[in-house]
Amino acid sequence: MATVKTRAYPWTTNLKDKEISLRLMQPDDRDRLIGFAKSLPEDDLLFLAVDITRPEALDQWVHNINAGMIKTVLAEADGRLIGHGTLSHNALQWTRHLGEIVLLLSPDFRGIGLGSLLANELFSIARELGLQKIVARMASEQRGALQVFERLGFRAEALLGDYVIDRQGRTHDLIVMSYDVTGLTE
Repeated sequence: MATVKTRAYPWTTNLKDKEISLRLMQPDDRDRLIGFAKSLPEDDLLFLAVDITRPEALDQWVHNINAGMIKTVLAEADGRLIGHGTLSHNALQWTRHLGEIVLLLSPDFRGIGLGSLLANELFSIARELGLQKIVARMASEQRGALQVFERLGFRAEALLGDYVIDRQGRTHDLIVMSYDVTGLTE
């Protein structure tokens, strides 16, 4: 595997005339991320392994950041958190060659390339970590998310029926998609 240059954070770019800053999440961003999660439509949160609107879930997230098991890239515009991309992995598991990607974007900033920008940041981090494959999961109704991941090169691996349950007790199918990181080029 080729040597991968580590990205220096923070950095700024423009997407559709909007200045976007990217930086790594720090423990003191916990409450901002909870507020961001609570601002999203509930359907956006269904595919997550945990309910990140709950403080104890973010406490675990911060613990995992400190333990090196999670890398979260925050996207900000005008001082406002507008999205994040997260890559999780556990080097102690038999699946240590895998990472899981989560992208959450503010509805106001969708369709401008922010999802692709964050995904590419996570692909770089995955290469730095020596990961071979990235997986993403989403509720089957999330057509927009499915399309974004398909455009990024992910392919469907599994459909798990009635795998997710929402706050109203309704179940939803979960789709698992994957991407081969080893095929990425610099």
